[in-house]
Amino acid sequence: MNVRQREAAVRRLLEGTPPPVPPELYPEAVRRGNRMLRRRTAARRLLWLVLLAAVIAFVVWASTARPWVEPPSETTPPVTGW
Repeated sequence: MNVRQREAAVRRLLEGTPPPVPPELYPEAVRRGNRMLRRRTAARRLLWLVLLAAVIAFVVWASTARPWVEPPSETTPPVTGW
């Protein structure tokens, strides 16, 4: 088959009547689709929860460690008694 014959065959299939679908296929497809949506929703909620926990952990660490404060110099002793 060349390209034109393939295109013509595909057009005939698409323009014709669709093949009959077994009646037991619909409930199974709905069940699988609902399960997929529930899993996707649960995964999205889990990712948001992990992100929230990471933000809280970072805020707690930053408030206790205070990384923006310059550490005191330990190379020279403090001058006292002048």
